[in-house]
Amino acid sequence: SKLLTILIEEILFENNFKINDVDTIAVSEGPGSYTGLRIGVSTAKGICYALNKPLIAVNTLQSLAINIFENSHLKQLPKNEKKNILICPMIDARRMEVYTGFFDINYKIKNEIKADIITSDSYKDILSEHIVLFGGSGSEKCMDLIRNEKAFFIHNISFSAKYMTKISYAAYLKKEFVNTAYFEPFYLKEFVAGVPKRLV
Repeated sequence: SKLLTILIEEILFENNFKINDVDTIAVSEGPGSYTGLRIGVSTAKGICYALNKPLIAVNTLQSLAINIFENSHLKQLPKNEKKNILICPMIDARRMEVYTGFFDINYKIKNEIKADIITSDSYKDILSEHIVLFGGSGSEKCMDLIRNEKAFFIHNISFSAKYMTKISYAAYLKKEFVNTAYFEPFYLKEFVAGVPKRLV
């Protein structure tokens, strides 16, 4: 919250851009951290209003899926061998819960994005038919439970705006903008405020 606008200003300066040179703003819509999503989306909307520019929303799991596949050794397979691959980005939630969904190698969503509690039986039906690439902050805690020769875990996958560019540029060309006034982050689950431990 303290550094985001400063970092935006710095990256524009380093690349010899002015804020008015921007054509549109793209923001990661979630699912993810409530606080992070609120800060990111409110900053993006504020810039859009100030510049009278349109807003593009990029699904966080979709951009994470691009990151996973781009950093996977299976990317090198021949095209006909890649058609059976699914990508499963995972964002860490509480305990053994993850925010997740399945994407094909063209990054199209194949099922409903949801919060899953991972057990040893998770995704057995999918893994019986597909090779699945798992990655993201929630995948490490699932490795010991999801044991299958078709399950591949891609390590050190973190969030990066770098992997939003393909989606956001395609949306820009198609003019697929969201309504800036009414757009809200994709929280996936309702926010439930807790009492800070230091006050208990």
